[in-house]
Amino acid sequence: MAEAKKNILTPDGLKALEDELQELKVVRRKEIAQKIKEAREQGDLSENAEYDAAKDEQRDMEARIEEIEKILKNAVVIDEKFEKGVISLGCHVLLEDITLGKEVTYHIVGSTEADILQNKISNEAPIGRALLGKKIGDVVSVEGINQVNDFRVIDVQRK
Repeated sequence: MAEAKKNILTPDGLKALEDELQELKVVRRKEIAQKIKEAREQGDLSENAEYDAAKDEQRDMEARIEEIEKILKNAVVIDEKFEKGVISLGCHVLLEDITLGKEVTYHIVGSTEADILQNKISNEAPIGRALLGKKIGDVVSVEGINQVNDFRVIDVQRK
């Protein structure tokens, strides 16, 4: 049997998942059970939209609980020693996008925490891989869909 993929998490990412799991198990389960109970009391379940919606919500929540538990079971929390000025997992990186002429900040995280809308970039994404081990002043080229972008590292911090 293949070994399960390790989920690399920052300490903040681990806490967020643990908090979400606690909320789902302690609060949301009770809320949904109450919705199901109230819908059952309305009688005929065959045409009870509230009952169907509550059961769907329960199914989705239980799937999310299972997903979080799997992530946490195989979690590896980043505790690398931070070498000042060198990009590693958990770093916040200020870059100059030379190609577009603007600055951008990314937080380098494991793939489990990646969220482009929050500028959290996976260490497995092309830009994440290219940045690991780089220092302030280094320039990296990253191949995108239609072009190659060049980035200069302006600042590296561990928050």
